[in-house]
Amino acid sequence: MTKPFTPNDLVRYVYQEMSEGENEQLVQALREDGSLMQEYLDLLSTIEQLDELILEPSEKVVKGILKNAKSTGLEKIKSF
Repeated sequence: MTKPFTPNDLVRYVYQEMSEGENEQLVQALREDGSLMQEYLDLLSTIEQLDELILEPSEKVVKGILKNAKSTGLEKIKSF
């Protein structure tokens, strides 16, 4: 009987967090189960899209952080 794999198992597979035995079972399941394979491909696509994102805080957020740091004295950085 084939073990039912979860989305969490697919994440563990992608990030190489499975044992060798689990890895082999999942690869076999991917070969046999088209819907599991599609879920795996969707996960890879999502990871690729996330890796391409470039996020930057807004100017308002940066100013708020700097204002807060000045009021607490945290803006001073000591050199070693």
